Amino acid sequence: MNLNQIFTNQRTGNNPHTIASRTDFQRDFDRIIFSSAFRRLQNKTQVFPLPGSVFVHNRLTHSLEVSSVGRSLGSIIGEFIFENFQNDLTEDSKNFYLHNLGNVIAAACLCHDVGNPAFGHSGEDAIASYFEKNENDLKPKFSEKEWADLVNFEGNANAIRVLAHQQQGKDEGGIQLTMTTLASIAKYPCEAIAKKKGIIHRKKFGFFQNEKDIFLDIAKGTKLIAENEDPYIFKRHPFVWLVEAADDICYNIIDMEDAHRLGIVSTSDCENLFFELVKSESNDVQRVKNKLASIDNDNERISYLRAKVINALINKSIDIYRQNFKTILHGNLEKALLDIYKSENKTLQDIESFSIEKIYGHKAVVEIENAGYNVMYELLDHFIPSILKSKEERKSYDKMALKLLPKQFVYENGTDYQKVLGVIDFVSGMTDNYATDLYRKIKGIDIGMTV
Repeated sequence: MNLNQIFTNQRTGNNPHTIASRTDFQRDFDRIIFSSAFRRLQNKTQVFPLPGSVFVHNRLTHSLEVSSVGRSLGSIIGEFIFENFQNDLTEDSKNFYLHNLGNVIAAACLCHDVGNPAFGHSGEDAIASYFEKNENDLKPKFSEKEWADLVNFEGNANAIRVLAHQQQGKDEGGIQLTMTTLASIAKYPCEAIAKKKGIIHRKKFGFFQNEKDIFLDIAKGTKLIAENEDPYIFKRHPFVWLVEAADDICYNIIDMEDAHRLGIVSTSDCENLFFELVKSESNDVQRVKNKLASIDNDNERISYLRAKVINALINKSIDIYRQNFKTILHGNLEKALLDIYKSENKTLQDIESFSIEKIYGHKAVVEIENAGYNVMYELLDHFIPSILKSKEERKSYDKMALKLLPKQFVYENGTDYQKVLGVIDFVSGMTDNYATDLYRKIKGIDIGMTV
């Protein structure tokens, strides 16, 4: 890939470039911040049930922290590219890498989760399994590739739709981000029918059939390397690895800190794991020990160590990116940056194993995943059978159900696939609370008037 050609300020929707005091990539960040899709993340589960009195992370606070880490990664790698490849760079490219790569990675990190439905990964599972369980009735209505989208529903692919799809009555191009920012969140740049376990860029899929043309424009604008054309498979964009690393750093460490605040993980277990990781990367362990000795509050001790761990993982990710830069540029790296480090660092492996056993398998987490799965499944079952009937076939209960769908999600003149995607847009965009409230009302658990 040519370093001068892998970024562009071209936006979805074919809007002309405008002169402004902010760069195009700073404007991406601001557009995401003010979007309703980003705002809804404040009431979407990250890992733990949103508790009320004890503060834990939700999707919004997680995204803000990932963005902060991503900005650091992007800025440092931008300087690395400028210093080591400046003879190959145009003046515009020098300016981009020196001043704007950090903005691109920060913006991409900010919106990397906007396609995730309520209730974490159980929400994704509910959407996919709804179609699997109703295969006999539904599969004949869709093409093979459309059906693959539905039974493999994926938050990453949905993020491209949320950010770039034109909803009914709204502007073309969604929130009209630059194609550079959108390419930076495409961890799995392939069609659903091409997904394949064990291959990092095909582990899941990156765009729905409805957004294929949009994604091909993104691929063309950022010079993604094509691996196959039917089905479409592209190599990852070089910036994706930085967004992924920022996300991996945050959820690996901050889930542990949240679990400590909730009393799921003891102070000694959390402190020992964090300290061992800091010790494996720090040249000044005694200074860390002295600082810990001066802090009496358990939460503050963990917060201090969390900051040290994140800094260590940022530095390690940068080192690995630099070492593998040419492989990354050609799209041939086979492991995520943090996975490469994990394979050589036992403490990071221990943190992952501990998290799986003590955190992700905790009763409160499992309960919310079960509840969320059922809520999302039942909401789809309330709308999809009705939207797929012709107007002449619909009974009064079908018409009543569809009255609950906001107009921007109703594609009456579209294909069955587009009609179903509209329902998925509505349901996947819901916050935990809204989904739960609507579920209780349509099931008759709560009856009463709300405005």
